[in-house]
Amino acid sequence: MIEDATRTPAPAAAGAAAPRLGLLIVDKPGGMTSHDVIDIVRRRFRERAAGHLGTLDPAATGLLAVALGPATRCASVWQGGEKTYDAVLRFGIATTTQDMTGEVTGTWPVAIDAAAIRAATSAFTGDVMQVPPMVSAVRVGGERLYRLARRGITVDRDPRPVHVASWDWLAFDLPLARFRVRCSGGTYVRTLAHDLGAALGCGAALESLRRSRSEPFDLARAVTTRELQTLDPEDCWERAGIPLDRALGVLPALALDAAETLTLGCGGAIPLTAARAAALPLGAGPRSIVFRDLGGAALGLGEVAADGGAGTARPQVVFPWVVRDGRPEV
Repeated sequence: MIEDATRTPAPAAAGAAAPRLGLLIVDKPGGMTSHDVIDIVRRRFRERAAGHLGTLDPAATGLLAVALGPATRCASVWQGGEKTYDAVLRFGIATTTQDMTGEVTGTWPVAIDAAAIRAATSAFTGDVMQVPPMVSAVRVGGERLYRLARRGITVDRDPRPVHVASWDWLAFDLPLARFRVRCSGGTYVRTLAHDLGAALGCGAALESLRRSRSEPFDLARAVTTRELQTLDPEDCWERAGIPLDRALGVLPALALDAAETLTLGCGGAIPLTAARAAALPLGAGPRSIVFRDLGGAALGLGEVAADGGAGTARPQVVFPWVVRDGRPEV
């Protein structure tokens, strides 16, 4: 979920410094909240509109993608990708938070071996129903679960479907074991660890967690929070920034001519021929295509609806530099 996104003013006039638009890939350290990282990015880049594309717990480290400027209005484009985590699990213990930051609720002898662990893991790969932990940001009755947990309140939570593409064990030094998991967005790795420990009868809690990839982004060109605070922002952006035009390359594009761009800027729909509509996904959701000008610059997001034998492209987000005077943003 993207947080703290505010509406961004139009870019500066020609000749002024170009605005920073797009995603910044940050390597979050342990002991810092995701919101702390956003505060640093805002200050260093002097950008009010900033938000992360998926929370990392304070104890967790690794990839945190931060949207800047109008990219905050495109969050859903990048949030559904597969995640990859490297983690260490401690067997023989259960805690209130399902990791080692919580209060211990039970301990057991670890009378299992690597073969038993690998065999039990198979039940937690593929499509899995998972109950969100009380320390999650899921809302129940309009309130975040973690806020209820802080007040000592536990409520029933409905299980949710998640997908675990792979769960690979990398090393065993029981009661500790190191693994890598690839899973869908919204999967709680701490809950996978807890549920595996329960299945084995000895309990388990997450010792450490690091996100190395959030499809399609990885840590290869990330910037650390220390670098954010000490290096020139332009150097940080050069190293870890992904301009909006490029970040939206994950979507199919509809190129607009000058007249169609004017229509888009007024919030109007774009009628398509059957040939143009055939190259685009129909009814795929309100942010399923990106509108671009003939030079490739991103103009906004929208969807294509079937309309007889052809289709109609309808805008859902129109970027500030496209909006016509006197017309509200879509």
